[in-house]
Amino acid sequence: MTDTTTGPTGVPTTSARPGVLPGDPGPDEAAVERLVATALDEDLGAAPGRDVTSQATIAPTTTGTADLVARADGVVAGLVVVPVVLRQVAQRLGLSPATVVVRVPDGTRVTRGDVLAELAGPVQLLLVAERTLLNIASRASGVATHTRRWADALAGTGALVLDTRKTTPGLRALEKYAVRCGGGTNKRMGLYDVAMVKDNHVAAAGSVTAAIEAVRTRFPDVAIQVEADTRAQALEAVAAGADFLLLDNMPTPVLADVVAAVRAVAPTTQLEATGNLTLGRAAEVASTGVDYLSVGGLTHSSPILDLALDLRAV
Repeated sequence: MTDTTTGPTGVPTTSARPGVLPGDPGPDEAAVERLVATALDEDLGAAPGRDVTSQATIAPTTTGTADLVARADGVVAGLVVVPVVLRQVAQRLGLSPATVVVRVPDGTRVTRGDVLAELAGPVQLLLVAERTLLNIASRASGVATHTRRWADALAGTGALVLDTRKTTPGLRALEKYAVRCGGGTNKRMGLYDVAMVKDNHVAAAGSVTAAIEAVRTRFPDVAIQVEADTRAQALEAVAAGADFLLLDNMPTPVLADVVAAVRAVAPTTQLEATGNLTLGRAAEVASTGVDYLSVGGLTHSSPILDLALDLRAV
């Protein structure tokens, strides 16, 4: 893996890793390394661990080739983890390294039967690594596939689908990368890079304005987003200097009215609709003029994309 520089949010700004969506830095490398190490601990036991079946039945010197194959139509993501899994397994078990040739970049639509990557090396290594690399890549590809459905539904509207912090613990960097592979976007990675003033913060601070002023005083370098349930809250937020508004659970006519009211006084403020969103409503909600539709289900409810590792005859 190549060295990368790191931006203010901790996301690498350059990458030359195989499988990464073209033009995208990919998921944070340190996060991927931790994820793979944890997944291998689960499957092999504490490092170095063991695979009692593969290590008993296959000589470490036996080599072969395996194809990573799509078992269903979808959008592929997460191939960046494949060489990481293989390298970590080889290091744990003292095996010769494997090679990976990625046939399609992340973000590509694939159909059942497509070969996504070719893996070559010790057969023992390929089989020990199989489930871990499939679990991770299948999960990421499922998120990308689900996101692509939303991106397609919003095509031509000017609005983008956006993810949330409702991610699987330990998988945030990968899942948010997968959202990008599917045509979606990320606004914030966590609690540290963008302030999100929600109803509980308003209750604690005393008002929307007081909450915004408190954030500006303590953390003047961060952008501020405010959750608004009503027209009055939205207008108070932009008057106090909010950078983004999260317009929560508004029926379409109400949402359209709030968007128009905000645009009249703060035309550059970014607007995000959330709550009770479905694919069937996507274009309708986008027609109100919002910039984003945030969908927690991209990361908390996406089914996996079925992938398999097929070993060629040895």
